[in-house]
Parts: sequence; C-alpha cells; structure tokens
Amino acid sequence: MRTLTLRALNRATLHRQWLTERHTASALDAIEHLVGMQAQSPLAPYVGLWTRLTDFTPAELSHLLESRQAVRGSMMRATIHLASSRDFLALRALVQPRLEREVYQNQAYGRHRLVGLDMDAALHAGLTRLKESPATAAQLRDHLGPLFPDRDPASLAHAVRCLLPTIQIPPRGIWGKGGNPTLTTADLWLDSPIDATPSIDALVLRYLAAYGPASPADAQTWSGLTHLTEVFDHLDLRSYAAPNGRTLYDLPHISLPEEDLPVPVRFLPEYDNLLLSHADRTRFIPDATRQHLALTEILTRGSVLHDGQVTALWKLHRQGKKSAVVEIASIAKLPRPMKSAIEPEAHELLKFAAPDAAHEIEFLT
Repeated sequence: MRTLTLRALNRATLHRQWLTERHTASALDAIEHLVGMQAQSPLAPYVGLWTRLTDFTPAELSHLLESRQAVRGSMMRATIHLASSRDFLALRALVQPRLEREVYQNQAYGRHRLVGLDMDAALHAGLTRLKESPATAAQLRDHLGPLFPDRDPASLAHAVRCLLPTIQIPPRGIWGKGGNPTLTTADLWLDSPIDATPSIDALVLRYLAAYGPASPADAQTWSGLTHLTEVFDHLDLRSYAAPNGRTLYDLPHISLPEEDLPVPVRFLPEYDNLLLSHADRTRFIPDATRQHLALTEILTRGSVLHDGQVTALWKLHRQGKKSAVVEIASIAKLPRPMKSAIEPEAHELLKFAAPDAAHEIEFLT
C-alpha cells in the first residue's frame, strides 16, 4: 500500500476542491461537486465559489436561490448548508439521524425539555403553520407555545427546524440583502418530495470525489453520520496509508497529482468545507499553526492558503460605501516574498466583494 505524505494529501484534496486552478464550471455545478457548502454565515459561499470559479459573480448564486435551483437548510453536521435543490431533496433523509441527535442532545433546547413530549404532534403542528406561510423562529414559537403550554416554545421551534426538512428562504443568503431566517420545508418550497430511500453508498463516493483520499472517520466528521466504516468496507475503493499509518480510501479511477504541483494563493471564507471535512486536518493546518491558534479561531474567520497551507486569517471591513479594507493577520511572521504572493489575490478579493469602493490591504502582525 502506497504511503502518502502530507504534501501529497494536500495536493490531492486541493486539486479536487478546485483550488489548484479556477474552473469554468457554473456555480450550480460547483455546489453539487462539493456536495453542498457550509452556509451558516450567509454570504460565505459567495467567496467560496469566487475562489474556485473563473467567471463567478454574486448575481449567479443569488439567481440560483431566488429561482429555487439552490436552497439553504440544515444538512451536514446539523449546520446550515447551501445545496442544489435536487441534492437537498436527494440527501436530506440521510442526515436525519444527525439532526435527531442535535435535537435530543442539545444542552439548551433538548434533553429534559423534550422528555415525554408527543413529538409527532409537535411536528404536525409546526408543519401546519409552515403550510400557511413561511415563518421565522419567533413566529413558530408564538404558534407552538399555546398548543403545548407546559413546554418551552424555543425548544419546540428548534425541534421543528431540525426534524422537518426546513430551509431558509430568500432574501436570507442573497448578496446585498439580509433579514431574519424565515423557514419553510424543502418539499413545500420546491413542490417535490424528499427522497425517502437515498443511497449512503452514493454519498460516500461523492465525498471521496471532492475530499479524498480520506478515512471513514474523515467522512463521519464531514457528514455528522456514524458507522461509515461498514460502508467503506463494502465499496470498491483504492487504499493508501496516511503518514500516521491510518488507512485512507479513494475512488479507484482517480489519479493523484504530483506532490510538487504548484498551487496559487487562495482566500477561503469562514467555515469553508475544505477545513471542516476531515477528522485529521494536518494536510491543511500544520501542527505548528494549531500551536498558535485554536481550531475554532481558524474556522470562524477567513483563511489564506499559501502553498496549500493555512498561513494567515483575513477579514473584510467596509467603511461605508466608499472604501473597503482586507485585514490579513499572519499566524506566524510572513516573509516579504510570502506577502508579495498574497497581496495580488487580496486585491482580486476586494474587486469581487467591493468593486465600487477604494481598496486597501493591511497586514497585521
């Protein structure tokens, strides 16, 4: 079995994440290739698509959401994901066990607050309200509270949000717009049923196509599901050895790129799936980086990849409509050549995110 270095893993995953070169594909194709994109920060997928595609504009994703070709709803890891509408309908039932754990094990809304509750009745009441019209969490609480007066309305609304296949409808997630999350169910919004018999095998194969080579533990971290070793065991997969000796799996028809493949600087948004989808993240986040910053601090801010590694964090500040600043905070001291490599891509980010503003780049030490 071939042993892969961290650099080989890095290049392999960056290549299939469309981060070694921008692709000419459509935004919808990219979203489906990535099997959805983390979207709890509503505008993060716009940056995630810009950094992967050649001609992407915010209007393209806004149109997908407004025309109901894409939706934002609870999916992998019980978090809000941007997915194509057909993927949401096809895959949503697979992640139901993770969403059930989110409800019943949640410290704030679950556990003792739901003991003895007739959950079927609560979900029926929630669905009845959503059939009337899309609703905010506050409107769900106002509807459910009087029907279950001995229960916490917030816990009831949280259960409805997670256990029904809910999505957040526009204008939430639309570039340049905002508003509180307003919910309905995917089948109501899309006038099409959720697939009741989805394929877990197909989900694992698609994960490997976008995130491999990877282990069952990696796939479980990405999806929030459990017992995926059994799925890996019966699929026809190629095996590799990781640097730590763990077995990694991949699709047998995919060849790995060369370890010395040059990779450009890339700006990732907060919570980008690249950094969320492996139990072992050392292929992108070296141990030395983790000694400087906690993982949560890395994930909750934008990341700068230099030579395929997280080397800095970034944040965009708008100063009214006239100016925009990208602050780049180095994790360790950035040599001048590294800054020189990062700066042009920072200018491209500003041209994408704030095309009509004056631009400034500030490196923080």
